[in-house]
Amino acid sequence: MLFVDSIIRTKGKGNLIVISAPSGAGKGTVIDGVMKINNNLWLSVSMTSRKMRSNDIPGETYFFVSKEEFEERIKEGVFLEYAIYNGNYYGTPKDKIQEKLDQGIDVILEIEIQGALKVKELVPDAIFIFILPPSMKELRRRLVNRGTDSKEKVLERFKTAYKEINEVTKYNYVVINDEVEKAVSKVNAILLSERCRVDRIEDVYLDNMEEEIHELLVDKDLDNDPIEI
Repeated sequence: MLFVDSIIRTKGKGNLIVISAPSGAGKGTVIDGVMKINNNLWLSVSMTSRKMRSNDIPGETYFFVSKEEFEERIKEGVFLEYAIYNGNYYGTPKDKIQEKLDQGIDVILEIEIQGALKVKELVPDAIFIFILPPSMKELRRRLVNRGTDSKEKVLERFKTAYKEINEVTKYNYVVINDEVEKAVSKVNAILLSERCRVDRIEDVYLDNMEEEIHELLVDKDLDNDPIEI
């Protein structure tokens, strides 16, 4: 049998995937779920000047640095993008990203909307996915139940979320995180479908197959001796 994979040569580079969401929408949980079922992904770890929370793991959740250290890295040109969000710096270090893409590995950037729009200017063919909560009421409940912020901070995050949701039309896809498993499945389906896009195919690779099939058709009696291709 002739399989499509044997005649299509896909581009060797991986895809750059940008995932954003309002605070409390659960994008981290969704990304963790996708990482567990898709072995061709690498999650870029952002750098931030915000304080660590009790559930943070340095080097996994973020690289944590002081405001002064972050500003020094900006001067050194370390970041693909950076932005100020809720009074703290967030940025994406450039090192490792290009290396992974060149290896054919898809790279996920879990970044805020400001940073995502900067990446869109630099890499317009990246894949942009926006995670939404099922409702603003549910978003408020999640923010309050996290127990990591003061009432004032929760209110600030809630107001910011309203503004951020208006940016959804600048993304390629939107996924509602009402049930984590469903949201994970949808995001993974997006990533798999992007791999099948025609504009991500380098060329159709026939080699000498056309000539070989032609010879078989000439030499075989099709009525009495079916050809197995």
